[in-house]
Amino acid sequence: MSSSPPAPKTDDAPEAPAKKPDKRKLILIAVPVVLLLAGAGLWFTGVLPHALGMDKHEEHAEDSAKAVPPSYVDVPEMVANLNSTSHKPSYVKLVVRIEVPKPEDAEKIKTALPRVQDLIQTYLREMRPEELRGSAGTYRLREELLVRANTAVAPAKVSDILFTQMLIQ
Repeated sequence: MSSSPPAPKTDDAPEAPAKKPDKRKLILIAVPVVLLLAGAGLWFTGVLPHALGMDKHEEHAEDSAKAVPPSYVDVPEMVANLNSTSHKPSYVKLVVRIEVPKPEDAEKIKTALPRVQDLIQTYLREMRPEELRGSAGTYRLREELLVRANTAVAPAKVSDILFTQMLIQ
């Protein structure tokens, strides 16, 4: 028995047709993309945050209706000589008003007013005239006085220091 070797394959055999995209794969990709786009559209139009109860507009309106206007405490006029390197003395005349967020803290601040004045005077005496020049100097002065006032009146809170008058000579 003689066996003949198998015949070599030729390219004449019909090939399987090119694979078409599987419909399952297309669905698995398309569905999440469509859901993601729909979710993004609902989010940016404001429908989704509203449906999830994440509306901030109503809370802000309620907070502003309940807001109590701040109280103000006037500090008497202060004149201090500045730390000057020249032989000519420099002075600053300052009138400030303290803004208090809670009206009940205004009385606490009035009782601590001598301490606040002392801290302001002490700080002003260490300043040089060039440190007070321009809006940046005024801003730094306000921030420093705010820190010192809050230290003096603790546990009450001072929300801002308002300059009524400031004259540098």
